[in-house]
Amino acid sequence: MSDMLVHVIDDDEAMRESLSFLLDTAGIATRTYESAVVFLQQAEGGLAPGCIVTDVRMPEMNGLELVRRLKERSIPHPVIVITGHGDVPLAVEAMKAGVVDFLEKPFDDEHLLQAVRSALDARERDDQQQAEKRRFESMLEGLSPREQEVLRGVIEGKPNKVIAYDLGISPRTVEVYRANVMTKTGASGLSELVRMALLAGF
Repeated sequence: MSDMLVHVIDDDEAMRESLSFLLDTAGIATRTYESAVVFLQQAEGGLAPGCIVTDVRMPEMNGLELVRRLKERSIPHPVIVITGHGDVPLAVEAMKAGVVDFLEKPFDDEHLLQAVRSALDARERDDQQQAEKRRFESMLEGLSPREQEVLRGVIEGKPNKVIAYDLGISPRTVEVYRANVMTKTGASGLSELVRMALLAGF
């Protein structure tokens, strides 16, 4: 989580500085933006991994519209919105649009830190899963067409005899292909092999 950054968006300078100070004090790096428009302009050049904390009601573009724009641009950062009492319906709408949490002012500092840590953990897990997915895809692409056919049979839970019958080869040959698949993927067992295949969308 050390290389993660919290992107703080709020048109109220005092609020921006207060949030940034709180997070920095907790050892969480931040970058601040005075509006959603400025944030999206800077995001064009690529965005440091992390999460977004944004006020829900801002001029030019509110937090809900920002969430929609992030989806359009496939920006995967988890979003936490901060809302005033009268903006709760807007925050609920934002939750439905994909926001991970919303905090109503005035909120407890610890509540904010907890929400941010949770969002960063989720982002880190997602990044790790995506890296794992790409690794598995690459491994499975390295299998021969016949090995891939045998793997499909294994994932479907078919015994070697049935796979052999389906492919018109001997059960012994199926065993050889299965062993090759295990070696090439580095899977420690059947359950890990199935997990790899499913995660890679095989």
